Amino acid sequence: MPVEPYHLIAFLIALTIVLWTIPDVKNVGLKFGIVDKPNSRKIHQSPVVRVGGVSIFTGTFIALLIVWRLGGFDSIPSYQQGGIWGLVIGSILFFCIGFADDIFSLSPFSRLVMQTVVATLSWFMGVRIDFLSVPFSSLIQTEFLSLPITIIWLVGMANAINWIDGVDGLAAGVTGIAAVVMLIVTMFMKQPAAALFAAALAGSALGFLRYNFNPAQIFMGDGGAYFMGFTLAGVGVIGLVKTTAITAVLLPYLILAVPILDMSAVIVSRISKGKSPFTADKSHLHHWLLNAGVSQRLTVLFIYALTFWVGGLALGFSNIPSGWGYAIAATFLLGSVGWQVYRNFQLGFGTQRDRKVSAPKVKSK
Repeated sequence: MPVEPYHLIAFLIALTIVLWTIPDVKNVGLKFGIVDKPNSRKIHQSPVVRVGGVSIFTGTFIALLIVWRLGGFDSIPSYQQGGIWGLVIGSILFFCIGFADDIFSLSPFSRLVMQTVVATLSWFMGVRIDFLSVPFSSLIQTEFLSLPITIIWLVGMANAINWIDGVDGLAAGVTGIAAVVMLIVTMFMKQPAAALFAAALAGSALGFLRYNFNPAQIFMGDGGAYFMGFTLAGVGVIGLVKTTAITAVLLPYLILAVPILDMSAVIVSRISKGKSPFTADKSHLHHWLLNAGVSQRLTVLFIYALTFWVGGLALGFSNIPSGWGYAIAATFLLGSVGWQVYRNFQLGFGTQRDRKVSAPKVKSK
């Protein structure tokens, strides 16, 4: 069997398992009271089961196990196997950390420590960033900085996906789009093992979106978000950053630019206000859009379009046939959705202004 059918099999199996298991996971979550309750910072108005990540994790790994039994990993060179096992073990442990937080509400510090330990273990097993690229220049070997850079990347992406999981369907959709782009690029770069992980993750994320899009019936929780974020970051390392092509080294950062920039902006905003970077607030991009009067669905669709756009740029820079055509199409899509956001913003601003003007004046005493 050629390499390509394995990726389709992984995608379809993961998609099917998630669609099949979500109702049961939802029922178990309700039975044991594992729900996300509304509060002043959250958008949902009623309790929602928060362990949908169990289905995402299960669908991804059952798909990979079946493909492995079918021989999908037989052609993988022995020197790449360490990185693959590092990705497997790391993603399992990141899911366990997040799932434990969903159940027991761990402190941010304890989660960060455990994530750092797991990322370090993955680095020792071969999930390493050995090169950094200077745009339009040459590659720089990270040498002794490889470990801290890899930890920042793996831990940072796991938390970045978790942080954008604040609106129905946002994290699952962004992950699904990014995973599909990763799948295309890694296959083009002849990295079939990394592409198999991307295919399975894409199937799980898009299958979960069936139950998570607004109005959400279930949340992925920290378990699902940490698992997806770490897996995306790990696929980028073993599939692209491991190569010695300048363009390939830059691609993971471009594909995942939306959650990266959102997280960076939030951290800078919190620090500038004298707050801890781990203090939850409403400074994310989706919060800004919602506060400006944009609906939940349009907010999510706009961030999807942003993710499509940077993914299209990645396809263009990777020299995939018709890559720049996809980038141009994604630009038009972003412009169309962006115009809808602008109109909603103007309408919301006008409504707020009218309310202020028509509000009755109260005499001071």
